[in-house]
Amino acid sequence: MNPRVRKVVALSDYRLSIEFTNDEQGIYDCEPLLDFGVFRELKDKYYFGRVRARDGAVAWPHEQDICPDTLYLDSTKQRRHRHGNGDHLDGAATGQGAGILRGGGE
Repeated sequence: MNPRVRKVVALSDYRLSIEFTNDEQGIYDCEPLLDFGVFRELKDKYYFGRVRARDGAVAWPHEQDICPDTLYLDSTKQRRHRHGNGDHLDGAATGQGAGILRGGGE
């Protein structure tokens, strides 16, 4: 089983910064979803920013959600480097995921 979402923060350009339960960090790009069914509402940046971690996935108030496996497999992982003055995150390769989406009813 893939790790689940512990924490999520909405970023600019319809991306999510995600902390997973295995302590990995990733960036997930939601822009490709914005023209599909229930995900169209996410085009509203205020609404997009209302994302929350829920039951290991990410979800919005009107029941749009994204499968935790998709989030983990398709996110760009961030590498953590230890420095004398703290940790630093760098981008790494994008995962190759299954592309499974979940959304509320239309």
